[in-house]
Parts: sequence; C-alpha cells; structure tokens
Amino acid sequence: MAEPDTAQRPLTRRAVLVSFSGLLLSMLLASLDQTIVSTALPTIAGDLGRLQDLSWVVTVYLLATTASTPLWGTFGDMYGRKRLLLTAIVVFLIGSALCGAAWNLAALVGFRGLQGIGAGGLMVMAMSVVGDIVSPRERGRYQGYIQAVFAFASVAGPLIGGFFVDTLSWRWVFYVNLPIGLVALVVIVVSLPAAPPGRRHRVDYAGAALLVAAVCALLLATEWGGRTYSWQSAQVLGLLAVAVLCAIGFVLRERAAAEAILPLSMLANPVVAVSAITLFTVSACFFAANVYLPTYLQVVLGRGATNAGLQLLPMLLTIMVATTLSGWLVTRTGRYKIFPVVGTVLIALAMWLFAQLRPGTSFAVVAADMVVMGLGFGLITQILVVAVQNAVEQRKIGTATASTNFFRSLGGSLGLALFGAIFGARLRADASSTVPRGLLSSGHDPTSLTPGQIRRLGTVAAHDIARAFASALHSVFYAGLVIGLVSIVAVLFLKEVPLRQQGNQRPGESAGGRPVADRDGTAVGDRAARN
Repeated sequence: MAEPDTAQRPLTRRAVLVSFSGLLLSMLLASLDQTIVSTALPTIAGDLGRLQDLSWVVTVYLLATTASTPLWGTFGDMYGRKRLLLTAIVVFLIGSALCGAAWNLAALVGFRGLQGIGAGGLMVMAMSVVGDIVSPRERGRYQGYIQAVFAFASVAGPLIGGFFVDTLSWRWVFYVNLPIGLVALVVIVVSLPAAPPGRRHRVDYAGAALLVAAVCALLLATEWGGRTYSWQSAQVLGLLAVAVLCAIGFVLRERAAAEAILPLSMLANPVVAVSAITLFTVSACFFAANVYLPTYLQVVLGRGATNAGLQLLPMLLTIMVATTLSGWLVTRTGRYKIFPVVGTVLIALAMWLFAQLRPGTSFAVVAADMVVMGLGFGLITQILVVAVQNAVEQRKIGTATASTNFFRSLGGSLGLALFGAIFGARLRADASSTVPRGLLSSGHDPTSLTPGQIRRLGTVAAHDIARAFASALHSVFYAGLVIGLVSIVAVLFLKEVPLRQQGNQRPGESAGGRPVADRDGTAVGDRAARN
C-alpha cells in the first residue's frame, strides 16, 4: 500500500531539527563511504587480492549507486519516503557488515555493490524528505547543511580510514558505519512522522531494468576503455553498443509506461533539465579536483598522504562556508539563479588555475586556487536541488530529486573515467620521453607507481616522474575547463521560478493541509513570509 510523505500532525521547529539530524546522519553514511575506503585499498590488496583488481571496489560501488538512484526516488514517491529511507539504511548497514567480514576480493566487490544500492537510497531519500518537512523558501539553508556534510566527509574520510588501518584493521572502515547507522535509524523512526496509506501504483520494472543496463554498460565501457581493453576492442565497443540500445529501449519504454521510472515529461521541465545538465558537468569538474589534487600534492609536491588530505581543507572548508551562506541568502531573498551562475564561472576559472600548477608552485597559490573551486561548487549543488524541488509538484519531489541526483552521480562517474583515461594516456606518453629508459624497461608502469615507490627511486628519477605527472594533470584540468565552460552556458538558461512557501499548499500549510508550527506556535510558512 502506498503512502504520501508528510505527516498529518504539525511539525514544530524542534521536530524539524531532530528529524533533520537523522537525515544528516544518513547522508554522512553515504558520503563518508565514498572517501574512507581510499586509504585502506593498499592494505586490502595485501589481504584479499591483487592491486590491479582493486578498482572494482570503487567502480562497483559507483555503478550500484548511480544505477539505483532513480529507482529509489520513484519508489519513495510511490510507497512513502520514510519507509524507503529506513529500508535504504538497513540495506546499507547489511552491506557494510558483509564488506567488513569479506573473505576474498570477489566477496568484497559483491558486497560493495549491495552497499552502493543502499547508498543511492540514502542520498535521494534524505534530500527528498527535506523537501517534505521544509518549505522551498527555507530549503536552501538546510540543503547547505547537507552539502557541508559532503565536504566534511571528503576531509574526514581519508583521515579516519588511515587511522583504522594503522591502529585496528581495514575491516573497521566498514564496521564504523554500523553505530552511525543505528543511531540514524532510531532518530528517524522516532522523530519523522509516519504517513497514512495511499493508493497503489504500478512499478515500471522494464524501464528500470533498461536504465540499469544502460548505465552499467556505459560506465563499464568508460572504466575499461584505454585501461583494461583498448577503445577499439570488441569488449568496449560491445558495451557501448549495449548502452546505446538499452538507452533507446528505455526512452521508448518511458514514453509508453503509465508510471515511468524516470519520466521524460519531468526532464522536459526546463528547470529540471538545466539543473540536470549543470549538475552533471560541475560534478565531473569536482571529481577532477577532488581526485587529482591529492595526486599533485603527493607526487609533484612530495607531501605525505595525511598531509595531502589536510591540505585539501581550503577547498572543502570553503564549500561548507559557501553552501551555508548561499542557503541563508536564498532563504532571506527568495532568489537563487545568481548563485549557480557565479558558481559555474568560478569552477571554470578554478580548472584553468589548476592547469597552471607546476612542480615549483607554492602551496599558498594552490590553496588560493582551491578556495576558488570551493566557492564555485558550494554555490551550485544545493541551490539547484532547491530549484528542482520548487519547480515540480509535491508528490513528485522524490522522483525529481532522484533524477537530478542521478545525473550528478553519473557526471561524477563518467567524469572520473574520462579524466582517468586522459591522465593515463598523457602520463605514459610524457614518461616515455622524460623518465630514464632503464627505469621503465625494468617493469615500472608510471601509472601504477605509488608516491612512496616514486620517492624510493631516487631524486633524479622522482623529479622526472613528478614533471610527467604535472604535465598529465594539466591535460586533466584543461579537459575540466572545457566541461566547466559547458556548465556556464547551460546554467544561463535556468529559469528562476518564485519559491513557494510550503510545497504546493498555501503558505504555512503542510502537504496534509495543516500548519507547520514553530516553537511559539507560529506557522513556519507565515514566519518565512514575514521575513
């Protein structure tokens, strides 16, 4: 039996904050697991398998998260977001426990896929529930807090992962999710009101299967192309053909489906379409910075892993400041288009600045460039989520949020694969001309050397490899600049729709028709209107 997503009883400000704390814990689970595993991968390789196979630990997680995102959103609209959020947490925790207990690499990869399915639901459901309990006018501030959690996880993840590997076991990288998830479960069960039953829906399973197949085939092709297989190989071309055929089949199916899993009519909404394109492109740029700046710091500037993580703070802390400030300004003014426009310009500028980094660049310059990137990214993502949720009907918030998050996740995944191919090809070409032949002929592949191995090669060889890495990174960031310019053009077409006070209802009413009260009894929508 389906159920709508808002409670019939009023939500006080305190109740909103308590519920929101549970949502933040849910988002922390999903975002932390994207970064905490990175520092544990070499140790996992020693215990379970070969180093060259470990990319699957990351790839399968991204595949599962990206492919499942639209499904969670649609199911949330159909059966109730509280129920689906709790289900996502349980799936994620089961996957985490199994990952910690994995006995070989194949088991770990499979359990990471289960964990990724849960993570896709955590992200979409948490953002969608915010759309249920907070008015669009106030939503920017709360979405800013969510974005701050992402930034915190980007900093804390590698540090926490390194601590567990050094002091306990890599298995605690997964076990740490269990207490956090249990607290989130309790908070959400107690504080987030249950919704009454509603009408039944027909699930578009055929469309879901075609979408999952298309996404998986496309991501596998970009992951394998130029690395495991050549771009002209039968494996990669076959995957691309499967992706195209499944995408065509998906479009045809969605046009005929009574209740589409990713409604094409929603993507026809100009606000949703522009937001999806912009999130796709800026997420690709953010992955370029978040993944390859640590490479620059460790290999080119010679920083240790822990120091490199700490030196990302200028970018990540700026994201937190920008998201909080822009969310507050949207709440105060009700205007939002200016923020993603300025943000995309700053991101494109940051990509150009990163492309100018050299082996002798001082960290002060690098930090200033990171601040530009952080300001740009912090002004965009949560504001576009607010714009999308404001542009659709209340009952479609879950599907709309999932659609934009799907393109955001897909942009990050495809961007990472694209940048990896560019980086690897350019590094091999530059290394062949700058690194002594004796080093490469002895079996060293420059793309697989760790910072520690590079330092042990000697000062001259390490300097030559650092130059090759810097040159390869320039190609990555110039590619990011092109994508950043596309995002500027796209966001200029964003239509600014006046922010509603509370869902599709009159100001001060919940979706159930009852006032959302503050601690003093004043309706939240009325207070927002007066402000």
